[in-house]
Amino acid sequence: MADWFAPKRYGCGSGLPISWQGWVVTLVYSAIVIGSAFLVAERSQWAFGSVVVTATAIMLIIAARTTRGGWRWRWGGRD
Repeated sequence: MADWFAPKRYGCGSGLPISWQGWVVTLVYSAIVIGSAFLVAERSQWAFGSVVVTATAIMLIIAARTTRGGWRWRWGGRD
């Protein structure tokens, strides 16, 4: 799979997107969370929470699988 996200320099996880696919995934995730805040949160806090948790889990899985070098602890050196 291609690299869509850069690794964080310090710590574990993904940094900013480095390809157009990463930006699209990030924008879709943001649109889902913001859209559900306007459309769902007023009716049901539980529904809003479940949408956000599900979207976040999917975003984390995609980011973990498409981060250059994978997710591991980094101490700031070049790798």
